[in-house]
Amino acid sequence: MFSKVLIANRGEIALRVIGTCKRMGIATVAVYSDADVRALHVQEADEAVSIGGYTPRDSYLVIEKIIRAAKDTGADAIHPGYGFLSENAEFARAVAEAGMTFIGPTPEAIGMLGDKTAARELAIASKVPVSPGSDGAVESFEDAIKVVNEIGYPVIIKAAAGGGGKGMRIVEHEDEIERAFMAATGEALAAFNDGRVFIERYIVQPRHIEIQVLADEHGNVLYFPERECSVQRRHQKVIEESPSTAVTPAIRKAMGEAAARLVQAANYTNAGTLEFLLDASGEFYFMEVNTRLQVEHPVTEMISGVDFVEQQLRIASGEPLSIQHADIAEPKGHAIECRVCAEDVFNEFLPDTGTIKFMQLPTGEGVRNDSALYVGYEVSVHYDPMVAKLVVWAPTRAECIERTKQALDNYHLAGCKTTLPFCRIVLEHDAFVSGNYSTFFVQENWPLPHLPETLKIVTAAAVGGAVLEEQRRTPISN
Repeated sequence: MFSKVLIANRGEIALRVIGTCKRMGIATVAVYSDADVRALHVQEADEAVSIGGYTPRDSYLVIEKIIRAAKDTGADAIHPGYGFLSENAEFARAVAEAGMTFIGPTPEAIGMLGDKTAARELAIASKVPVSPGSDGAVESFEDAIKVVNEIGYPVIIKAAAGGGGKGMRIVEHEDEIERAFMAATGEALAAFNDGRVFIERYIVQPRHIEIQVLADEHGNVLYFPERECSVQRRHQKVIEESPSTAVTPAIRKAMGEAAARLVQAANYTNAGTLEFLLDASGEFYFMEVNTRLQVEHPVTEMISGVDFVEQQLRIASGEPLSIQHADIAEPKGHAIECRVCAEDVFNEFLPDTGTIKFMQLPTGEGVRNDSALYVGYEVSVHYDPMVAKLVVWAPTRAECIERTKQALDNYHLAGCKTTLPFCRIVLEHDAFVSGNYSTFFVQENWPLPHLPETLKIVTAAAVGGAVLEEQRRTPISN
């Protein structure tokens, strides 16, 4: 096992990795930008190294700075977290060339599965279902038109080199295709320095389902019960749950086995996630592979009892998986994750900034807070607006919904607007409660034209309750 691990990340995921390393007796090294001098991950790590800069481009995305910090502190491994350099094959290769272990898949696996067109081709070869579409990236708009004429509308245009909703456009009619194609290629080029796109038939009213996998260096592959990630806006997930109300045991088995086949074909090791679309008839189609730990991994941790960061560390150090499929084949209870993002949900989810003036996080049975927030924390424009995650477990889905609503009612932040009101309203909505929803949930149901009176109260509490509490605690000066 490693003696010292550098975490090439920030925020709640850096704290998440530090926590497991401490439990396992592994020393940790944090890196931090000029904007993160007072960050909690800097305080919690055994050592911390400044890498300067304020923006990711000047700090957390500079491979040379990360490698130098690891060498200077004697780290023997680097954990990338998610985002930033976590799916960068060049970074994984640089770590290995520096004589350290990259806690993740090999550069070859990242390169193969991180490119969506290559991953799609491998999926086809592995008999994993894919939706009809282009044979690799399309070379021009004229080629795009040929593909669309063959498969018909609606279609989805996707960036070949990245994810997160960047370079993605849904096209329903012929008069939209040229504008959407140009917008997708331009956005892909700006986000990933690679303007290639490919085209697939768009599945109407799909469910977004993903399968978490673990694979060791000894040929063992485990797949876990699914996560439902259909509550999303602009292709960004907001609420996830496990298990899905739309997945039967038979679908779970078929989807898991398909994920395992693709992972084995790629000689993949460590943690990863395969994303699928599920249609109303129960047919599923491969979308992409995330060659890293997912933001929503705590959902699966809660229903399986497995610490995925610990498993990542053990796999990367050469240990075989000690977990058996029978241990994790069936979900144990139900879990829901709410992403707490610094966004104004009543103003098109626009990012918000500010300094946290008051904070009160929910507690209780089955409640988990993954957060790097503290009073005085500055929510800036430099980083992703997600500032925390609320994860809740209960024996049944109905109990989990009620427990999550209670936790949201007791979650107070003052200093910036967040997605807390949105999450609370979703959990009250008939479509979510029934489990009969799709990736169109937000598009069809938000904003609500008229908030029920009870939800007005809840929303006011989520937005302003913390401010009132702060005012109550602040002495009145003469």
